[in-house]
Amino acid sequence: MDPLRRSPSPCSSRPSSPRTPPCEMLGHVGIEAVLDQLKIKAMKMGFEFNIMVVGQSGLGKSTMVNTLFRSKVWKSTPPGLGQGPMPQTLQLHSVTHVTDTPGFGDQINNDKCWDPILGYINGQYEQYLQEEILITRQRHIPDSRVHCCVYFVPPTGHCLRPLDIEFLQRLCRTVNVVPVIARADSLTMDERESFRRRIQHNLKTHCIDVYPQTCFDEDINDRILNSKIRERIPFAVVGADQEHLVNGRCVLGRKTKWGIIEVENMAHCEFPLLRDLLIRSHLQDLKDITHNVHYENYRVCRLNESHMLPRGPGWVNLAPTTAGPPATPGPWKARRRARDNSSDEC
Repeated sequence: MDPLRRSPSPCSSRPSSPRTPPCEMLGHVGIEAVLDQLKIKAMKMGFEFNIMVVGQSGLGKSTMVNTLFRSKVWKSTPPGLGQGPMPQTLQLHSVTHVTDTPGFGDQINNDKCWDPILGYINGQYEQYLQEEILITRQRHIPDSRVHCCVYFVPPTGHCLRPLDIEFLQRLCRTVNVVPVIARADSLTMDERESFRRRIQHNLKTHCIDVYPQTCFDEDINDRILNSKIRERIPFAVVGADQEHLVNGRCVLGRKTKWGIIEVENMAHCEFPLLRDLLIRSHLQDLKDITHNVHYENYRVCRLNESHMLPRGPGWVNLAPTTAGPPATPGPWKARRRARDNSSDEC
């Protein structure tokens, strides 16, 4: 027998059966197998992504949300308000994963008009924290935290208003903020670029750090991509939820006396850049920064004031740790200790 002659592979001689698939069906084993598993798991579990839109009335916030998701996520008239005029008092309406803020900045006296919005954002952090600190908590905590706030700047063509500056300074410390120039079709191309440069100067002068933040660029690729995005922020956007026929094709846009403003045409507006940022390229990054930075800052502040936290079901007082190694109690001791703690609370 020739020693250089190889013996046949066990897989080639073993007959395949319905329960044992042939080796050809297993495929290559590599890191892409892990990525496939993560993709399948994410598709099964789904994801939660919450957007807040902030701006004064008449800037097209509701239309922009409908344009972004290509569906009637938010109606022009909130349920229960009839067909009457929009109330001037600031009320927050949450629909699925979008939170609208009608009437922001519309009052004569706008002193502390940002309090309801910041209170809502912190309220979602508090709700998540209360679920997280329980001993027996849900396997998947419902996430209603605001992952991104799209701030609508009115197309004045001058610069940011003092109200915008004051609010953005407070808002950027709490949530990811993406500013946009609303109703950009009311400005010419030259006016739009000049307005963008003035806003960028205002943001830099008043230390307003909007998303994507420079300090969170992890590598050179992120830095290159985010630098291009930062050059175009605030995006000049136009919202529309109706389709029109242009040159034999249906396009999403707004019909004016001068023609059709195509929402998805970069020559007309920068809505595609906003959509790609929120959904295609940075959705997971927005969620990660919300959890690891903004929520973490809130959690640290609240736990430093832990004596003020309401003691609901499942609350436990952590005793000081001993110098020796921690003991591992058996199941019976663990149950007894949990019962003793619950009796102490009673």
